[in-house]
Amino acid sequence: MSPTDGTPANANSLRGSEFRRLMSDRLILFWIGVAAVVLGGAAAQHGALFGLCIAILVALVGIGVVFWIADRNAANRFWTLYAETRYLELGGRTALREATPLLRKGSTRYATRTLSGQIAPGIAGTLDLFTYEETTVGANGQSETKYIEYTIGTAELPECVAHMPELYCGRKRGLRSFEKVEDVFRRGKRRVTLESEELGKRYEIFVGKEQDEVWTRRLFTPGFIVWLAESAPKKFAFELVEGTLVAYVPDHKEDAATLDALAAATGTIARRLLDEAAETTPAGGRSEA
Repeated sequence: MSPTDGTPANANSLRGSEFRRLMSDRLILFWIGVAAVVLGGAAAQHGALFGLCIAILVALVGIGVVFWIADRNAANRFWTLYAETRYLELGGRTALREATPLLRKGSTRYATRTLSGQIAPGIAGTLDLFTYEETTVGANGQSETKYIEYTIGTAELPECVAHMPELYCGRKRGLRSFEKVEDVFRRGKRRVTLESEELGKRYEIFVGKEQDEVWTRRLFTPGFIVWLAESAPKKFAFELVEGTLVAYVPDHKEDAATLDALAAATGTIARRLLDEAAETTPAGGRSEA
């Protein structure tokens, strides 16, 4: 679906109308006015101009608070409408199962919003605003917490466990000349090199060292490689561990187009994995059908 189905384009689309609605509420205006008059009047004891400045400042603070409330209300409304139009169930802050390396990062980790249901045709899963925290102690002894944010799509694919227990497709980092040195420290993992220069520029792909080479090559069909290299969302990556697929992009994305694209991309990968698993017998050979 696209935002033309009636869903606001993003979480800020409703902010202006919500702010105008709140500012048209006479009770809200009354209390802002009362606070400005009372505090401004008290400050006028130190001079009329000073009192006027305080009254204006109080009014501006009151308007700022209303704007903050409008922003929060608009975001909540966006997520409610997005969930309704995509037939997904909306949830709030929750802990996610620590099934893959990304979901185990940091000292604390959680999703602030979740959407669950059929995120792509025939694929059940979730879309989540995921955050993990990293706390460090500086030289002065004070702790500092960094909040690292991702928007993720997940799907459970138990059918793939026997054929592809581990698959990591991450964003390309570093120089190609250092790959062999880096790979020495990747215990239990093996780099997958495919005959696509464009794919190699964007991604680093790893599987478990015992992963069947033939099955891996079959998974990455020419069409799938072209999709990854040319059509996947910007800064997209994914990982599959013991049947749990996690696809992700950096930052919390609160716009319909990006959420739709991530849901579709998660579905594309899930469907490719399931299709290949369906064509493979438990013994590891191709089915006769």
